[in-house]
Amino acid sequence: MNWKEFIENRNRFFWLLHIGGWIGFALVHFLGSLLHDLRDLFIWVIFLSAYAGAIISIPLRYIYQKAWNQTPLKIALVVFISSFVTGLIWQVVKNITYWEIYKHGWKPDSIWLYSQNSLWSFYIILSWSGLYFGIKYYQMLQQEKEKVLKANNMANQAQLKMLRYQLNPHFLFNTLNAISTLILIEENKNANGMVTKLSDFLRYSLDMDPMKKVTLSEEVKALNLYLDIEKVRFEERLQLRFEVQNNCQNALVPSMIFQPLVENAIKYAIAVKETGGTIFIKVSRFANDLQLEIGDDGPGAEIINGNLARENGVGLVNTKERLIALYENNYSLVVSDNIPTGVKINIRIPFQLEQ
Repeated sequence: MNWKEFIENRNRFFWLLHIGGWIGFALVHFLGSLLHDLRDLFIWVIFLSAYAGAIISIPLRYIYQKAWNQTPLKIALVVFISSFVTGLIWQVVKNITYWEIYKHGWKPDSIWLYSQNSLWSFYIILSWSGLYFGIKYYQMLQQEKEKVLKANNMANQAQLKMLRYQLNPHFLFNTLNAISTLILIEENKNANGMVTKLSDFLRYSLDMDPMKKVTLSEEVKALNLYLDIEKVRFEERLQLRFEVQNNCQNALVPSMIFQPLVENAIKYAIAVKETGGTIFIKVSRFANDLQLEIGDDGPGAEIINGNLARENGVGLVNTKERLIALYENNYSLVVSDNIPTGVKINIRIPFQLEQ
C-alpha cells in the first residue's frame, strides 16, 4: 500500500495522527523536563500522562462523528463541552499519577485540588479537537475537489466522444457518396479500391481511443490512409506536400486533428478547380510549443472574426472544440489568407512527448 492509499484510508490516517500526536506531546514534555533537572522517575509521569491523554481522547472522535451533521452552533457547543469534560478527567488522572509516582502517594486535603491546572489540559484537548475538525474538513474539501476534477474529466471525455461521433458520419457521408458516384459511372475498380482504403481507415479510427493523443507519425499515417481514399477520386488533381521537422515525429497531437481540415481543403480548394491543387502540411517546434500548419492554394475564402465564411460543416468548429476540451486555454487556432492564394490554418499546442 502506498502513502496516498494510506492517507485516503481515514481510519488508518486517524490512528497515525492520534498516536503520533501523543508521542510528540510526550517528547516535548520530556525535553522540557530536562531544563528543570527533574528526577528520572518523572519520565514515567510523562509517559503515563500521554498514555492517559491518548486513551481518554479517543471517545471524542465518535462524539464528533455523531455531531458532524449538526448546525455550526451545536457543533461548537459539543466541542466546547466535550473538550472541557475530557480535559478535566485527564487532569485528574495526571494529578493522581504525579502524586502516586513522583510524590510517593501524597493525598491532597481538598477534593478540588484533584482538578488543579485543568484549564491547561482543556486547552490541549481543545487543540486536539480543532485539529480533528480541521483535518476532517481538509479531507472533505480534497474529496470534493477530486469529484469536481473527475466530473470535469468525464465531461471532457463525453464532449470528445460526441465530437468524434460527429466527425465519423460526416466523413463517411462524403466517402460513401464518392463511392456511389464511381459505381454509377462504372468505375468499379476505383470504387473497389476506395472501399478497401475506407476499410483500413475505419479500422484505424475505431481501434484508436479517441480520448488519447497519438504521436505525430501515427497521425500522419492515418492522414495518408484518408488521402489515399481521396486520391482514388481526384487522382493527379490532388497534390500533397509535407514538411515535418525530425524532432517532431514523436510529439503528441489529438487524434484525427488533420483529417477534418484537410477534408475542408479538398472540398473548397481542390474540388472546385479543374486542375486541382496542392495541400501542404507543416509541423515544427518552437520552444515548448508544437506548431501545425494546414494550407491550400485554392481560390481562398472570406474570413470573418477568425472563421471561414465558407465553413458550414463541422470541420473547423469540431477542431476548435476538441482543442478547448484537451488544452483549455493553452492553445491557439488562427485562420488566415495563404500567399498568393488559398487559406491557411495555424494551430499551436503544447509540445508533449509520449511517456
